[in-house]
Amino acid sequence: EVQLVESGGGLVQPGGSLRLSCVASGFTFSLYGMSWVRQAPGKGVEWVSDIQYDGRTHYTDSVKGRFTISRDNAKNTLYLQLNSLKPEDTAMYYCELRRDGTVKRGQGTQVTVSS
Repeated sequence: EVQLVESGGGLVQPGGSLRLSCVASGFTFSLYGMSWVRQAPGKGVEWVSDIQYDGRTHYTDSVKGRFTISRDNAKNTLYLQLNSLKPEDTAMYYCELRRDGTVKRGQGTQVTVSS
């Protein structure tokens, strides 16, 4: 069974940083691209970033230069480094696996940016 467990969220002031982690199990992590998505209160799910099995990365425009996605295949772990955080980054953050026409997310980790 595929499991994704996110952690690392919290309350941070504008300009601060956080590092999110997502531990994956139940599939061969190194063979799949992975994504981070987020959902702000009252809004839809927004794709934030992805990293392919070969390490290629992509970012939505609003986080380019501030967020960095990475992966450690030996630890089956996906990361998202969040720097220069803004109040509009406040959301529940989920790691996501798309495989065989299905979408799997973890329970999410809350990021709140507020002074």
